[in-house]
Amino acid sequence: MPFGQIVIGPPGSGKTTYCAGMHQFLNALERKTIIVNLDPANENVPYSSAIDIEELITLEDAMKAYQLGPNGGMVYCIEYLEKNIEWLLEKLKPYADDEYYIIFDCPGQVELYTHNKAVRTIVRRLEKQDYRLACVHLVDASYCTEAAKFISVLLLSLTTMSMLEMPHVNVLSKIDLLAGLGKLDFNLEYYTSVMDLDYLLDSLNQRDGSRQFGELNRVICELVEDFSMVGFSTLCITDKLSVANLMKEIDKANGYIFGALTQGNESIMVAADATDLVSEARDAQLMYGALTGKTRG
Repeated sequence: MPFGQIVIGPPGSGKTTYCAGMHQFLNALERKTIIVNLDPANENVPYSSAIDIEELITLEDAMKAYQLGPNGGMVYCIEYLEKNIEWLLEKLKPYADDEYYIIFDCPGQVELYTHNKAVRTIVRRLEKQDYRLACVHLVDASYCTEAAKFISVLLLSLTTMSMLEMPHVNVLSKIDLLAGLGKLDFNLEYYTSVMDLDYLLDSLNQRDGSRQFGELNRVICELVEDFSMVGFSTLCITDKLSVANLMKEIDKANGYIFGALTQGNESIMVAADATDLVSEARDAQLMYGALTGKTRG
C-alpha cells in the first residue's frame, strides 16, 4: 500500500522546485522517496526521477507527428499515457510496497485538471492498485496581492478539486517572496482560510472596470462559499519547518499519518499535534514579513 502525492499547479508555481525539495526533505527523514516525472516538458530538472514519461513518449515527438502546439502536444502525451497506463503500472512495480513514498510531478497545463479527464483516469487506476494518494495543488502566493487574481485562484482550485475527486491540499507557494510584492488587503490567514468573501468582494468592486461586473463578482464569491471546500496551506520550500507543516497536512490527506509509525512519520506526527492552519498562516506572516493594509472587521 504505497503512499504518495500528485503534484500539480500552473506554470511558475514552483512545482518542480517543490518536488526536488520535498524529495530531499523526506529522504532526510529516512522515508524512502522517489519522483515520477509525468511532465514531458520538464527540462534540466534539479532531481533524478526513478520513472520518466519521456521513456514512453516525448513532447517533441507528439508535436512533430501531429503538428500540435505545446499545449496540444502536452494534452496528447497525457492522453497517450492514459491509454498506455499499463506501462506506468509496470514501471511502478519495484516501488509498489510500503517502503516507498512516491511523488508524481505532473504537467502545469490547467486544462488537464479542469476539463480533460485523462489525469483523473490515471489517478483512478493507481487507486485501484491500492496507492494512497493526495493531490498537492501549488499556486503562487503573489495572487493574494490582487482580489481579482485571488478569485481566479479560488475558482481554479475549486474546479480542480471537483474534477479530480481525491484528497486535496491547496498550497500558496513562494510565501517568502510575498513581502516584496506590496501590501495585502487582509491578514494572510484570511486568504488561507478563505473567510467571508464579502470583504474581498468590496476590494474587487473598487477596482477600475470591475464595478460594472458587481453582480457577477457576487455570484462567483457565493459559489466558492457555498461549496466551502477551498483553503490553503503556506510554503517556503527552503524552510524546514514550513515544509514539515505542509507535509503534516498531506499525510493527513492521504492517510499516511494514520499508518505505521516509522521514524519519519513519527516526526511529522509531532508537527501535526503542534500546529493548525490558522496559526501556520500567522507564523508565516510574521516570519516572512507579509504586509497588510487592513484587517477584517
